Amino acid sequence: MKPSHRLTLLGRSEAKPPTSPAEASLETFPNPTRRNYWIHFETDDFTSLCPITGQADFARIDIDYVPDRSCVESKSLKFYLASYRNE
Repeated sequence: MKPSHRLTLLGRSEAKPPTSPAEASLETFPNPTRRNYWIHFETDDFTSLCPITGQADFARIDIDYVPDRSCVESKSLKFYLASYRNE
């Protein structure tokens, strides 16, 4: 995964998820406030391949964090998680 401080996915409906986590990047943007607050992401869309059977495994993922200087852009997180689909 490569970190990126440029937002390249927002507003691009033609953008395709990366095919592997090595190709994925998490995009961030500056935290707009200095106060502490929680950011919550949840998804039921996570899938990966079982290393034993090769069949699809499904999961729900919940992520909670208090940002420091940067926040994770949600579309890039969605694409990052989707990059595990064939792993």
